[in-house]
Amino acid sequence: MQVSLKKYVLELKHTFSISRESHDFQDSLVVGLTQNGKTGYGEATANPYYKITVASMKEEIKSIEDEINNFELGNPEDFHAFLKERGLSNFAICALDLAAHDLYGKLKEKPLYKLWGTSNKNYPITNYTIGIDTIDKMVEKVIEKPWPLYKIKLGTNNDLEIIKELRKHTNATFRIDANNAWTPEQTLELAPQLKKLGVEFLEQPLHAENIEGYKAIIDKCPLPIIADESCIVEDDVEKCAGLFTGINIKLTKCGGLTPALRMIKKAKSLNMKVMVGCMTESTVGISAIAQLLPQLDYVDMDGAMLLKHDIASGVKILEGGEVVFPSINGSGVTLL
Repeated sequence: MQVSLKKYVLELKHTFSISRESHDFQDSLVVGLTQNGKTGYGEATANPYYKITVASMKEEIKSIEDEINNFELGNPEDFHAFLKERGLSNFAICALDLAAHDLYGKLKEKPLYKLWGTSNKNYPITNYTIGIDTIDKMVEKVIEKPWPLYKIKLGTNNDLEIIKELRKHTNATFRIDANNAWTPEQTLELAPQLKKLGVEFLEQPLHAENIEGYKAIIDKCPLPIIADESCIVEDDVEKCAGLFTGINIKLTKCGGLTPALRMIKKAKSLNMKVMVGCMTESTVGISAIAQLLPQLDYVDMDGAMLLKHDIASGVKILEGGEVVFPSINGSGVTLL
C-alpha cells in the first residue's frame, strides 16, 4: 500500500459548545491508502480532551510509513492488529483502519455493509446536534434546521428551562447529552421532567469515573442511560453492563471499524442498546459510520451536516434523515 496524509481545517456553521469546551473549527486528518489502483480514505479528528492533534497523528503514522507502504492489505483486521502492535494511538489507528476498510471494499467491489452480511433497507435515523448556547440561539438553531430527532447538549445552570423552551418550537424527539456535567441527584430530579418533555434517553449524565453514581441511578432513572466517555475501548463494554442501558461507540476513540464491530457484537450479547456517534467528522468519517447502520439501535452521524463546507462525497443524509448510499464500493468515499 501507499499512504498519504492531509490535514483539513473544517469550519463549522455555528460555534459548537458542550459542557467543557467550544470551537468554531475542527482540525481533521484524512488518510489515503492506495493498492492495485484503488484508494481508500479514512479520517480522525483532533481532540483536546484526549490530547490528540493532527500533528501528533501524522508523526505517529510517519514513524511507520515505510512499514505501511510495504504492507499488502489482505483484510482490515490483520492491518489493524499490525497497527496495534506498533503502539499507535487509537485516533491514528482509526484513520488508517477506516482507510483500509474503504480500500478493502473497493478492492472486493462491494460496500462494507454487504461484506458484513447486512442490508441497508432498515436503519435508525441520525439525530441533529444542538450545542450549548443562549436559549434564544438554541431555539434559532432548531428553527433553522427542522429535524425529527435532536441531540441537545446540556450541562448549564438552566438545563430544564432550555428543554421547556425548545419544546415550544418542535415536536421532535430529544436526546440529552450532559457530557459528565450532572450529579446523581440532579439526574434523578431532572429525568422524570425530561421524560414528560419528550426526551428519549440521557447520554453520559455523570462523570465517567463516578461508578458508584451510576450504580445508584441506573435502576431509579425513568430514562435509559447511554455510556459515552465511559465506553471508549473494547474492554469498557463489559464494564458498562449493569451501569448503563446502552453504549455509544466513537470510531476515533476505539480505533476504527475493526474494534467497533466487536464492540457491537459484545454489547448485543449483554442485551445492551448500541449507538455509534461522531466527532464532527466530514463525509469521510460519516460514510464509514453509515456502513454500520443496519447493526445499530441509535446513531449520531450529523458531523458533516454541521460543517460550512464538506471535503468529500460519499453517504448523503437527506432532509428528514433518509440516507442515500453511494454507488462506489467500500465506504463510498471520494475526496472533493
